[in-house]
Amino acid sequence: MLPRHVQRLGRDWIAHWNGSQILAFNSPVSSCMRWAGQYPWASFPLPVPVDFSANWRLPPFFGPWRQFQNSHWQLDNFTQSSCFHLPNPSMKSEGEEPLTKKRRLSGQHDTSTPEEETNFTNQKEALCFSVGQNEEKHSSKKGSVKRHWEYFCQHSRTMKIFENKETDQSNTESEAKFDFTVMSYNILSQNLLEDNSHLYKHCRQRLLIWTYRFPNILQEIKQLDADVLCLQEVQEDHYRREIKSSLESLGYHCEYKMRTGRKPDGCAICFKTSKFSLISSNPVEFFRHDIPLLDRDNVGLVLLLQPRFHCKTNAAICIANTHLLYNPRRGDIKLTQLAMLLAEIANVAPQKDGTFCPIIICGDFNSVPGSPLYRFIKEGKLNYEGLAIGKVSGQEQFPRGQRILPIPIWPKKLGISQNCVYEMKQQQKEENAGEKLEAAKLDNTQEIVIASEKLSSKLQHHFKLSSVYSHYFPETGIPEVTTCHSRSAVTVDYIFYSAANDDIAAQPGAEDSFHGGLKLLGRLALLTEKDLWTVNGLPNENNSSDHLPLLAEFRLIER
Repeated sequence: MLPRHVQRLGRDWIAHWNGSQILAFNSPVSSCMRWAGQYPWASFPLPVPVDFSANWRLPPFFGPWRQFQNSHWQLDNFTQSSCFHLPNPSMKSEGEEPLTKKRRLSGQHDTSTPEEETNFTNQKEALCFSVGQNEEKHSSKKGSVKRHWEYFCQHSRTMKIFENKETDQSNTESEAKFDFTVMSYNILSQNLLEDNSHLYKHCRQRLLIWTYRFPNILQEIKQLDADVLCLQEVQEDHYRREIKSSLESLGYHCEYKMRTGRKPDGCAICFKTSKFSLISSNPVEFFRHDIPLLDRDNVGLVLLLQPRFHCKTNAAICIANTHLLYNPRRGDIKLTQLAMLLAEIANVAPQKDGTFCPIIICGDFNSVPGSPLYRFIKEGKLNYEGLAIGKVSGQEQFPRGQRILPIPIWPKKLGISQNCVYEMKQQQKEENAGEKLEAAKLDNTQEIVIASEKLSSKLQHHFKLSSVYSHYFPETGIPEVTTCHSRSAVTVDYIFYSAANDDIAAQPGAEDSFHGGLKLLGRLALLTEKDLWTVNGLPNENNSSDHLPLLAEFRLIER
């Protein structure tokens, strides 16, 4: 017998209960749908046609929601045929909340097996995001969406896993090259999760506790096995009690910078001691008590690392990690924080010959691809004259911050020039330019004053940076996503790097003005928003942050 509230659905809403236990709507649903996040009150992906009207009312069983929820219904494998699947009652225990509702791509089938998943783990060929499992031990089948490796070089280390060792000569050649992997991962501070619980209404409560989340996060780190980890939202007490010791047991050395003020999380950079040694660690605090603009507690961390391999020159690599301010309406603070980070990098990365060592910048920049802040990082210049403060990060389609950015953005006493370097360094560089430059300045004083006034709204930096990810899938033009929760699914996390001349993955115009450079060998592909909702978004059963880990493999190119 069906429950009474199901019997009341009526002939127009329910088909007979056949052997497959499928309950189907007779009424068609538009293929254009809006999903959870636009309707926070819906704790599952309720389809809403585009022509939704105020006169349309939900069917009767949606009225007493708690009664419907307690009946152990499960929205499973939702397709364009709009089918509800009724689970076996024996799969649920009394008092337990319903299983996580799953969203899958129409027509997508689960073909993964435990053996395949083990191979993916060992070979780093793919990372599986799995739908919540049935709690019945005999039911091991999972729905999953997979992340695969994208290769830009056939000699990538990840591809060599499948190759046998060749002659001693080829081994000697490979030893002369230095390949390494870098991960950027916002692991979601537990305090921030609990303070913003409205973002995670789509998640089962047991998936959100730290004792459940941390083993999953640690397992991801083990699986991906990056040589350098750049982690954001690392909660200080968790770092001190378990994160640091766990990573050290995996062969990492950890450097950590907690946010200032009362904020309990921070940024960490961890590196394999078998691959690198530490030259210097340089924390960056974006809070300045004497500058009203800089009243936020965000931080950055810049490390200079020495690769452990024999090379002709004394090679070094600069790794930076940061988490910029979230507030979409404070683009002035975001740009100033970014300028402070770039100034520290410019202070750490120079080599004896005046060039910069290879640079990698990771983090959660709270800015979307194509935004002014993003373009400034990649292009090295930004004219912000007339730019609205709410448009800097591109986070809001209709920004509420309409105030225009002031010129200059930050006060002179910050000690950072418009070229994003410490002014003392800038003055020394100008003094070393020689008497000819000084004479030219004296002869053209008036022209220089006029020019400086025109350039006052222009920011610059001297790093030629490329993005590891392209942010859109080339076949479809659909955006890649690095974070996905009830309110949004966008890209805000990045890995930027100084590309070598022969790096085919670099964007046009990325010149090798560095001491050598980096060649991108491969990256772990990102996913679309639709992909992520097939596993109920983030966090989910197996992925315990609201961000995806970014992973790239580089080769150090010496000049």
